[in-house]
Amino acid sequence: MKASELRGKDVAALEKEVTDLLKAHFGLRMQKATQQLSDTTQLGKIRRDIARVKTVLAEKKKGA
Repeated sequence: MKASELRGKDVAALEKEVTDLLKAHFGLRMQKATQQLSDTTQLGKIRRDIARVKTVLAEKKKGA
């Protein structure tokens, strides 16, 4: 997911994206805790995506 794609979305869509990513992050954390997660790099990718979406969301809220 790129920041340029996120900037094309509205605030409601970005907030939904954040909640979806947080749910996915929780699921990955549970898989890691039960040692069912084979690719641990997914955790870092999801965390960066969450940060990216939150950054764009803050930019939109500040500008609006």
